[in-house]
Amino acid sequence: MAEPYIRIRGLTQRFWDNEVLCGIDLDVFRGETLVILGGSGGGKSVLLKHLPGLLQAQSGSIQIDGVEITGLEERKLGPIRKQMGVMFQAGALFDSFTVAENVAFPLRENGVRDEAEIAARVAEALKIVRLPGQEEKFPSDLSGGMRKRVALARAVVGRPACVLYDEPHAGLDPITGDSIDHLIKDLQQDLGMTNVVVTHELRSVFHIADRVAFLDNGRVEWTGTPDELRETTHAGLRAFVAGDSGEPWK
Repeated sequence: MAEPYIRIRGLTQRFWDNEVLCGIDLDVFRGETLVILGGSGGGKSVLLKHLPGLLQAQSGSIQIDGVEITGLEERKLGPIRKQMGVMFQAGALFDSFTVAENVAFPLRENGVRDEAEIAARVAEALKIVRLPGQEEKFPSDLSGGMRKRVALARAVVGRPACVLYDEPHAGLDPITGDSIDHLIKDLQQDLGMTNVVVTHELRSVFHIADRVAFLDNGRVEWTGTPDELRETTHAGLRAFVAGDSGEPWK
């Protein structure tokens, strides 16, 4: 087995009296799409925010491409963050920025000053997400699906090795969600990007995942392929997939 691109061991996180992550062990391999499943409030988004150092671990180890980032100073996280694009749950676009300005934002933050290069990179990213020629529009001019694609363009404009997706299907109809799934797989297959996807959308799991990790009670309780997910005997995962709360119907 190849060395993991992301290696997490014993990761814990607590907010006041709430222990959200209770010793996460997880590997993500270069070039794969890993989908993280779990109930609401189970720590999936919290886990994701640790990978680019947006949150610092209470304890444990996170290695990105062999570099330990736990406890790393903010200024030393820059090279790690350049390797990772983040597609936030609600898109997190700036309403007062045009599409081009939104997509260009990480380039400018990383010190790119050549306006011709910025324009070319923005156009390339918009073409990747199938929104060519939309640079001058504002987020308010776009549908929910288009805003998600602009957010994805912003995540990939820096040509990262890995993209992190926090609920990319949230608020989308099934057809638009399917278009996002196609983009995720295209990034993996055409550009070799590693994808880590937090989602509740089970249909998408079987479209995009190479492997699946199931979080429950702050721990990774199960990992496997989509085919193994279909056949699993893990009680908690089976209940999650079936949408069964265990409460009797009246």
